[in-house]
Amino acid sequence: MFRLDADPALLLESDEQRQLRGVLRALLAETCGPEEIRGQAESPRGYDQVLWERLAGEIGVHGLALPDEYGGSGYTFAELAVVLQETGRVLCPAPLLTTVVLAGHALLGSGDRRACARWLPGIAAGALTATVAGFLHPADVTAERTPGGWVLRGEADFVPGGQGADLMLVAARAPDGERLFACEPDGATCDRAARRVLDSTRRQALVRFRGAPAEAVGEPGQAAGVVEAVLDAGRVALAAEHVGGSAHALDAVLDYVSQRTQFGRVIGSFQAVKHRLADLLVEVEGARSASAYASACLAGDTSELPVAASAAAVACTGAYRLAVTEYVQLHGGIGFTWEHPAHLYLRRARADEALLGTGDDHRLRLAGLLGLTGRTG
Repeated sequence: MFRLDADPALLLESDEQRQLRGVLRALLAETCGPEEIRGQAESPRGYDQVLWERLAGEIGVHGLALPDEYGGSGYTFAELAVVLQETGRVLCPAPLLTTVVLAGHALLGSGDRRACARWLPGIAAGALTATVAGFLHPADVTAERTPGGWVLRGEADFVPGGQGADLMLVAARAPDGERLFACEPDGATCDRAARRVLDSTRRQALVRFRGAPAEAVGEPGQAAGVVEAVLDAGRVALAAEHVGGSAHALDAVLDYVSQRTQFGRVIGSFQAVKHRLADLLVEVEGARSASAYASACLAGDTSELPVAASAAAVACTGAYRLAVTEYVQLHGGIGFTWEHPAHLYLRRARADEALLGTGDDHRLRLAGLLGLTGRTG
């Protein structure tokens, strides 16, 4: 019988990281079962506000990788990756990816201490949700300087978490080139419409700026570099989430095939099933290694990060795709029903494949980064 007796994620972690994982897993087991996830995703806010505040207040999740001077705990992305694995394991819809990873890295990467001091403490405390616009997809947003300050006009589509975010970091065209701007959207100058998306646990929105007040963040000429760095951070974060989701799918399948019987035998004893599970385990562990290396590169701010981020994106999205496929198929007919949680993971995996670039996009990027473009053989 195929068995997996220990969680490989625990083998190379520090005591603090193991404790963090244990506390998170216990909390999320109470609050993020399949029915709770469905309810949260269908609620007006899209996530559980009480859980969001508990994650920030009781565990300090939001500020783990933020500097002490901005209300954080001063740890690294390695600790935050533990959190992302556990939230990805249960599909927690709380906007950690957009608020803590994307917006948080945009503020830190800008080097604008005033902006960091203004908004990062709110992020760390769980009092502020945030996102980025014009980073993941091209946007048509311009910034104009008026006597009262900067204003934004135009639109950005498929903004993750854009419908309810308290703060947006926007890449916009200014008279002196592309710049980053911070906007606290209001109904009078900013229209936000939810987009219909495959994965309801990760909402996206069309945002239209109609003279929305904004503040410049950072210096002219640095926007492109900040955007690319934020996208790499997002890729590493998404990879960690995918490791958690893949691990859940593997565990769920193992539990099912250990109990389901056919022809008087547990189906997990069939050779064909064993082979499929063995192949899946190899994929998941390969993804775990790629994610761990990318997280270490991001935590250490190394020059290898772009390669590591794209390699992790390829490995982890591929493993997640296989994991959810087996999750559905090895559960038989019930796995194809809407009532079964497998479809929630299938939707997350499929939607995430294109969120920060497809696998093919990252293979092409890797070829360019490694100097392989144009080579044959």
